[in-house]
Amino acid sequence: MTTLPKCPSCSSKYTYEDGEMYVCPECAHEWAKAAAESAEAYSVVRDAFGNVLNDGDSVTVIKDLKIKGSSAVVKVGTRVRNIRIVSGDHDIDCKIDGIGAMQLKSEFVKKA
Repeated sequence: MTTLPKCPSCSSKYTYEDGEMYVCPECAHEWAKAAAESAEAYSVVRDAFGNVLNDGDSVTVIKDLKIKGSSAVVKVGTRVRNIRIVSGDHDIDCKIDGIGAMQLKSEFVKKA
């Protein structure tokens, strides 16, 4: 099942397809599928404070993060170097010293 994009006008999650268009039933906004796909390809990833993140940046963790399936924790203030931006819910791919490769959400980091 494919996920439909949120409405760019009102951020509603209840969009639907109508031919070559996406439609929002809440605000009646319509936009082309091609425009939505190109916007997703060039989406900007921002940290918790609104700074734009790019490949190769260094970030600092702003909250203790429990690692699923392990008893380890990524502590507040942990510095992560040379991040890579990826698409998806966890939009940062990185290696953390002492822990290894993992993915982080951008809302839990700040640009260093």
